[in-house]
Amino acid sequence: MTDRSIELEVLRYNPETDSEPYWQRYSVPHHHEWVVLDALNHIKENIDPTLNYRWSCHMAVCGSCGMMINGSPKLACKSFMRDYENLIRVEPLAHFPIERDLVTGMDDFVSKLARVKPYLIPKQDKPVEEGEYRQTPAELKRYKQYSMCINCMICYSACPEYGLIPKFLGPAAITLAHRYNLDSRDGGREQRQEEVASGEGVWECTFVGACSEACPKHVDPAGALQQVKIASTIDWFKEQLSSWLK
Repeated sequence: MTDRSIELEVLRYNPETDSEPYWQRYSVPHHHEWVVLDALNHIKENIDPTLNYRWSCHMAVCGSCGMMINGSPKLACKSFMRDYENLIRVEPLAHFPIERDLVTGMDDFVSKLARVKPYLIPKQDKPVEEGEYRQTPAELKRYKQYSMCINCMICYSACPEYGLIPKFLGPAAITLAHRYNLDSRDGGREQRQEEVASGEGVWECTFVGACSEACPKHVDPAGALQQVKIASTIDWFKEQLSSWLK
């Protein structure tokens, strides 16, 4: 049941017909249990079927419904309408090109993710019949937090450095590289370091920490990036010492 309505102001943009984005306001029912995604679905189903946005799971797992809600990057499926006043402004994630309405282009993020090889590169190949690559609970604990990333791109939208320097590899990509570097089964760190420690990599991070504050899964990418800086610094000192000892 609901006894009032709430206003949603949504940024609209159709590149085929619009010269620039514009705001459009909708009045939707206010239900205590509704999240912003429910309101958008109500608009799509009952008011304006031309509205475009991404969503899938409705339970903060797929990462599809990332968008700016009252100026902050959030998952629409995790943002309860009851936490806002009478007007909610919804727009696409910052720092990404708008494809249509609330849908942003993902090409830059996807290409950067691929560059860090976010997958297990075994230290040595062995036939399946020789057994599994097993880990202890302690080994799993080292990287488990960083494996919780859902690729929602919210950390990129929150990161002022990515907004200023688009070439920056970014929080999620570096965090996922770190996740595999910490995996006891992995042997691909040297390959990833070519990207992670490059001029476009971790050293562009100024440790604002906004990525960790915005992360809906509490991955703490800012912490991961600082650990990567420490590991990369140790690499540099080892290289220097090695050259001095020759």
